[in-house]
Amino acid sequence: MSKIAFIYPGQGVQKTGMGADFYTGCELVRELYHAAGQALGLDMKHLCFEENDKLDLTEYTQAALVTTCLAMTRVVRDAGIMPDLTAGLSLGEYAAIAAAGGMDELDAVRLVRKRGILMQNTVPAGVGAMCAVMGIETEQVEEILLSIEGTTIANYNCPGQIVITGYKEAVENAAQKLKEAGARRTVMLSVSGPFHSPLLLPAGESLLEELSRTKLQELKIPYVTNVTAEKVEDISRTRELLAKQVSFPVRWQQSMELMISEGVDTFVEIGPGRTLAGFLKKISRDVKVYNISAWEDVEKVAGALC
Repeated sequence: MSKIAFIYPGQGVQKTGMGADFYTGCELVRELYHAAGQALGLDMKHLCFEENDKLDLTEYTQAALVTTCLAMTRVVRDAGIMPDLTAGLSLGEYAAIAAAGGMDELDAVRLVRKRGILMQNTVPAGVGAMCAVMGIETEQVEEILLSIEGTTIANYNCPGQIVITGYKEAVENAAQKLKEAGARRTVMLSVSGPFHSPLLLPAGESLLEELSRTKLQELKIPYVTNVTAEKVEDISRTRELLAKQVSFPVRWQQSMELMISEGVDTFVEIGPGRTLAGFLKKISRDVKVYNISAWEDVEKVAGALC
C-alpha cells in the first residue's frame, strides 16, 4: 500500500518572498504568520516577504523558515494531502514534529527562535566553519577526518554529498586533504557557525532546558529523527533527541532509506526550493518526489495524490 511522507528543508533554502502567495490566498496562513509574529515580537510579514538584512541571520532564519513551512502545511492538508510519516533536515525536524502532531505550531516556532540564537552565539564568529564535499565515498571522508582533530561530519545528505564541520582551520585542512584524496569538489559554506559539531554541545544543553518547559503531545503519526535515522513513535524521546541534534550529524540519507524501507514511495517536500528532492533522486530512483513551494504547486500535487 502506498505511503506518503512530508519532508521539510533546513536552513539555507530561505528566500525573500517565501510563503507570500500562501499568505495572500489563505486565511489559515495569515493567522499563523500573525500569531508567530506576536509570539516572538517580530514582524513576520516583513521578515519573510520583504527585502531585509535579517532573513539570512540564523537567529531569525530558523523561526521564519519553520513558520513558512508550517503555514504551507496548513494549505496542503486543507487540500486533502495527508502524510503517513514526516521528517525534516536539521531545522526542518521541528516542522516535521509539529506536522506529526507532537508539538504545537507556535511552540515549534518559539523553540527554533531560541535554537537559532543559541546556535549563532555559542561559538564566536570566525572560530568554526562548514564545508560541503562532493564526489567522494562516505567511508573515505570518515577515514580522513579521523586524522584531523577538530572536524566531524555534519550531514550525510545523499550519496556523493557530505558536509563537514568543526574548527575553521581544521575544516579547511580537511577540505584540502579530501580534494587530494579525489573529492570532485569542496565548497566552504556561508554559515555563522560550526553547526552539528561537538562545539555546539553547550547549545544543546541550553536548548534542553527550553525543551523541558515546552509541552509535547502524543504523536498522531511517526516522524524520523536526524540523530539516529530511526522512526519515533514515543514523544517522550523527542526532547533528548532535539537537544542532541544541534551537535550530532544529520543522518538524512539514512533517514530517507529508513522511510523507503517502511514502505514510503511518495515524498512531498514542503518549503522553499527543491534541495531535498535533489537528494532523494540520488538516494533512490524508485520513489516519487513532489515539491510544494508555491501556491500553484498545491493543486498540482493534490491532483496527483488525492
